[in-house]
Amino acid sequence: MGSSCHLKNSYRVVQKLEELRKTFPDISIYGSLCFGHCSEGVCVQIDGKIHKGVTEKNIEKIILEAKNESNYLQ
Repeated sequence: MGSSCHLKNSYRVVQKLEELRKTFPDISIYGSLCFGHCSEGVCVQIDGKIHKGVTEKNIEKIILEAKNESNYLQ
């Protein structure tokens, strides 16, 4: 939701996340202001880990990797 992320198409990432909720109904989406990594693109926080350089093209892969990591930890 920060201005830098907005300029880097964060809205498209949010749209893709909304679409992915059909595949992954267990994910929740919350807005946030700046994570302080403005030069590193859109940032998304999943289970406390900040992912940088997120786009609508790589968000699904990031979610799958995060789900695999959380399954590994259980």
